[in-house]
Amino acid sequence: MTTGPDWSGIVGDTWAAEWRRTDRSFAGLAPHLDAAILTHAPAHGRILDIGCGAGATILALARARPDLDFTGVDLSATLVATARERAGALRATFVVGAVERVAADLAPIDLFVSRHGVMFFDDPVAALTALHAAARPGARLVFSCFRAASENAWATEIATAVRGGPAPAPTGYVPGPFGFADPTFTAATLRRAGWTPDAPAAIDFTYRAGEGDDPVADALDFFGRIGPAAPLLRAASPEERAPMLARLHKVLAARATATAVDFPAATWLWSARA
Repeated sequence: MTTGPDWSGIVGDTWAAEWRRTDRSFAGLAPHLDAAILTHAPAHGRILDIGCGAGATILALARARPDLDFTGVDLSATLVATARERAGALRATFVVGAVERVAADLAPIDLFVSRHGVMFFDDPVAALTALHAAARPGARLVFSCFRAASENAWATEIATAVRGGPAPAPTGYVPGPFGFADPTFTAATLRRAGWTPDAPAAIDFTYRAGEGDDPVADALDFFGRIGPAAPLLRAASPEERAPMLARLHKVLAARATATAVDFPAATWLWSARA
């Protein structure tokens, strides 16, 4: 479970510090998501990036369509500061706050987009309803989200290694990376919030966890800061941490080549209309 206070605190700060490696991990997904967004981009108007993070998606879009008005919103002030620094002279604005409030202030919105930023709402129906209220009639919502954890080895293998066994399966909706993994639940949630969803596209990509001269060491450091292992390692005593790291190293070494540590990753790509 990942909550709003997590993103406005330690999780957001860590992702801001690690934006180069997090962008690297999603690099295989980016062309699919960006192309889907640009397909639905209006001739003119306002685009809002939900949970914009360090700005990778919105900056790619702003380069492709400098004529449009882009705003990114995130709960993390540190991530927003990083996105602003990366933007330079691009036509992109970044705001700290809850997306529901920011969307209401900027309404009407012509296109909502998100790279894995929609699965963290405490009440997803209420949040998506608020976005729908801020949408121009016919506006689109385009986002990506992870499919089931069982299809994402970067998560299951890492969590199992650090825990020393499989994690208990959550019951019902839990805010976090796999909150929208069930497409039936996601479609029903969108409809309850007033959106009309298209059938989602299943996208598989390579999740790069490590690279360079010692890709295993790079991946070990990365997962020590980002992903399902990080909170468990932070909470562990020194005596507990050593065997956790040893098991994690073994998993990473098994996935390593001479220059990289890669895992299979699986996402849904959604589009819905207001």
